[in-house]
Amino acid sequence: MSLRTTATRLGVLAAGGAIAALTVAGPATALDDATNNPPVYKGRVTAKNGLLLRTSPTRGSKVVRTVPRGKVVTIFCKTRGDRVVNNNIWYLLTDGTWAWGAAYYISNIGPAPRWC
Repeated sequence: MSLRTTATRLGVLAAGGAIAALTVAGPATALDDATNNPPVYKGRVTAKNGLLLRTSPTRGSKVVRTVPRGKVVTIFCKTRGDRVVNNNIWYLLTDGTWAWGAAYYISNIGPAPRWC
């Protein structure tokens, strides 16, 4: 076997191994490739009397502020917390203050947020 044939075969094997590793591992982070920032998620508040935003994803935590019905909010990520009408998902909102809102009262605009 010639040196060129051996080098070609090793190159193909190395490239195939790199592709296989990327396929198995997936992307290294959940960052937007163009800006190196986390993706932006949006949602619309559906609570009739406005959505109470809290200091943690629990119904008993301190209320930070209220967001009116119909307002579009920016969501950073989601996590599990106290159940609100049989839904235990809460969104961390980044509009002015970092506060938690029950996902039951927020309708996603586009893809569902990533996990925290």
